[in-house]
Amino acid sequence: MTTADSPATAARCPATAWPLENAVFSAAMVAQRLPWTDAPARALGLDALTRDGVTRWLLAHLRRTRSGRPVKLSTPYGSFLVPLTSGDTEELLTRADEAGALGPASGLTAGGQRYGLSPHAPLDREAAAAPAAGPEAQEALDALLAEDVDRAIAARRGDGTLEWHEWHRGMLRLSRRVVAGAGAVEDTLLSEVIAVATTAAGDRPYEAGSAALRRRLELHLAEPDPASLTGRLMVRGADPDAAAPALAHTLALVSEAAAGTALQALALLAAGAAVSPRDAVTEALRRYPPVAASVYPVRAPFVWEDLAIRAGTEILRAPGWLGGPGDAGGPDPDPGPAALCGNPAGCAAARFAALVAEGVVRVVTARVRPVLIAPRCTADRLPDTLDPRTVLVALQDIHDLADPADPTDRKDHRGRSGDGRVTVGTATAVPVSAYGYAPASYGALAHASAERLERHAESLTACAGNSGWNADEAGERFRMVLLGHAERCAKAAAGVRRAAERLTD
Repeated sequence: MTTADSPATAARCPATAWPLENAVFSAAMVAQRLPWTDAPARALGLDALTRDGVTRWLLAHLRRTRSGRPVKLSTPYGSFLVPLTSGDTEELLTRADEAGALGPASGLTAGGQRYGLSPHAPLDREAAAAPAAGPEAQEALDALLAEDVDRAIAARRGDGTLEWHEWHRGMLRLSRRVVAGAGAVEDTLLSEVIAVATTAAGDRPYEAGSAALRRRLELHLAEPDPASLTGRLMVRGADPDAAAPALAHTLALVSEAAAGTALQALALLAAGAAVSPRDAVTEALRRYPPVAASVYPVRAPFVWEDLAIRAGTEILRAPGWLGGPGDAGGPDPDPGPAALCGNPAGCAAARFAALVAEGVVRVVTARVRPVLIAPRCTADRLPDTLDPRTVLVALQDIHDLADPADPTDRKDHRGRSGDGRVTVGTATAVPVSAYGYAPASYGALAHASAERLERHAESLTACAGNSGWNADEAGERFRMVLLGHAERCAKAAAGVRRAAERLTD
């Protein structure tokens, strides 16, 4: 293999995909937001025409025609340098990170929208790995989780099903207990600040949000709970100022894993696609990674093997789209870091979050039996997407189950019957088309509207930065409201500007 320092081979630019390859790859990306498109192909037994089948075929084609090397592809969401195996992805990003060439990563939704990711911060690996140190450590983690899991189980509906918002609130409470300690259990503002600081797009709202986050964490760093991750870090002599970013990152990942991944893992267990809590969490992270795709901007040129990567390139890392059975790099034996955090060098906080999700599933299944109500699926026909907000799982009390050793016990094992229907509202007001003006006229109006929205976002951010909000908890809450409005205005301005440019082309 030729290294970057070898004089034998001059560095060359990555290959560029053909127009037809761009079109097929774009179609595969767009199809990620249309899960119903697989239904006709599956009904006819044509798995090669499903989204996963097309992706596998395209990856095999690109590897064959490009010698397995990364290729530049143009899509409706931008132009990306796409590594074709998980191994190349990690090596390329690691080399770029070592060269200091990577900018902050952003997530990419199936609809092509960018969103902020929790900024990676290094975490003490020994403190993070403590729950996996042995049976006693596992029991201690389960005991720490028990109270909040029991509350979540007790909050079931009358038919035994979990209500997403109630489950989500309970898991945020659990996450604060595990990471920041018992004193943070009722600190709902901490989770709100974490959410604002994590999803902020750009620097305007993030700077104010991160300052508020540091102030909230200082309250729990002063007298750390020895049973929490914060307590373990402080016992090991961690500096509070250095520990705060790592704890914020960990809390963001644990909240995601406990609320989303754990519920997906329960669904997989109920569908028979996993046999243990660990298998279920690993499979959920592999199949349904919270960070399904992320984009890494290259700020400075660097060389990886024999490829010269220019500044301005965007590297697409898509374990959710490209890391399936067709990935020649093989399945990731530890998908937690890549699925939860965008750091190419690995993440101890992500591994800790996966351990907490595993603990949640373990404690739940020790008390009740999960029954999958929706979506209806089997172990050999799992859905390609599994949004935890739409998953409907019932928890059946163990003492309600039939005795498998007693052939006379014919109790129904399907769980309580519940109404698993999901209704989707339709728009009641449709804009009426206006006539008599050229599209460019509306484009000028849209440009003006975008500028007003941007100015409004800036004024809201400036208002939120006032030190008067620091006095009490109510002030911090109002700051988060202002920052949320500023972020929405900034996103709306970007959307309006894109529409204006289309009208004036």
